Amino acid sequence: MTFPAQPYALAPFATRPDRSRGRLHPETESPTRSPFQRDRDRVVHAAAFRRLKHKTQVFVAHEGDNFRTRLTHSLEVAQIARSISRVLGLNEDLAEALALAHDLGHTPFGHAGEDALNALMTAHGGFDHNAQTLRILTRLERKYAAFDGLNLTWETLEGVVKHNGPLIGGEGGTVPEPIRDYVAGHDLELDTWPGAEAQVAALADDIAYNNHDVDDGLRAELFSLEDLRDLPLVGPTVRAVDAAHPGLERPRLIHETIRRLIDHMVSDLLRETEARLAAAAPSSVEDIRGLGRPVVGFSQEMISHDQALRSFLRDRMYRHHMVQRMSAKAARVVGDLFNAFTGDPSLMPPDWRDLAVGRDVGRTARLVADYIAGMTDSFALSEHARLFEPGTPASRTAAS
Repeated sequence: MTFPAQPYALAPFATRPDRSRGRLHPETESPTRSPFQRDRDRVVHAAAFRRLKHKTQVFVAHEGDNFRTRLTHSLEVAQIARSISRVLGLNEDLAEALALAHDLGHTPFGHAGEDALNALMTAHGGFDHNAQTLRILTRLERKYAAFDGLNLTWETLEGVVKHNGPLIGGEGGTVPEPIRDYVAGHDLELDTWPGAEAQVAALADDIAYNNHDVDDGLRAELFSLEDLRDLPLVGPTVRAVDAAHPGLERPRLIHETIRRLIDHMVSDLLRETEARLAAAAPSSVEDIRGLGRPVVGFSQEMISHDQALRSFLRDRMYRHHMVQRMSAKAARVVGDLFNAFTGDPSLMPPDWRDLAVGRDVGRTARLVADYIAGMTDSFALSEHARLFEPGTPASRTAAS
């Protein structure tokens, strides 16, 4: 099959569309799109992707509409991943598909919702957003006539599951149950690093997440620019903007600082990655997988700067009393919904209720976790009100 020409030359170690390992369910290839372009488009058209618009990372929706959502974050990660991939000669389309898909499995209410659902699912295999993303991509999206899920290429599924590295062997921990179940029938080689595009998407996520949490934290007035001036990298960047633009109004000062921080991190990643590539001299994507270590990464200095920023955000933002209050509320809402639906699956919408018929306790719990994880922040709050607040109308529209 001949695919549309790349607008730029791919490096020898890039993931090539004409050498894809294909899809679990064979399909006729598109005459106008490469397999990875097709994967990207299927992600964009997925219901789970649309719901990211109303899923937050730190703040729940009603705290303000200027804060980033999982959707805006995913778009920002995709932009950074494409830019990095272009410079390195990697497959932009695959990197973009991975960036757009990476947050599909997140629950409502950010990490607070995930932590609550994981605790509730302890006796049933736990809950992991990365494993949930795989469930969405391979099972829970139900729109195609010939298969469940999106039937994405092997390379995209590999990148989604392993973007942070091998799941078994080395530093790999316990493999989440949904991933373990899936790879029993479709081996994603959990003991190797993924292709370079997945590694790029993972670090593009880190770049976007930290810097944009700084932006959101400043907007929410959880901390000030003055609080940032003692941080390595961040402080010098704020001072450089001050020196270049004396008296700049606060919103412009914040934006200029954030964009420079992103540029510093991207530039460092490119320098470090190019040095690693020169040392390893890979000639194929299989060489990348076989290295036994990541080929994409930050310098040790940037890693230190990143850790300092993460520590600051943990103390001054994620543990802020306003955020903690919302996290506590999120945990209560998720817990109440889970207990109600596992206790009486008939409380779920008909399509979900019918799926629960004949299931044992563990399978019912996983079904309920699927339903709750698919909710947006606002739908979860509304569903909770319909179930627990007298006088709230019982009518509803299914979350998925």
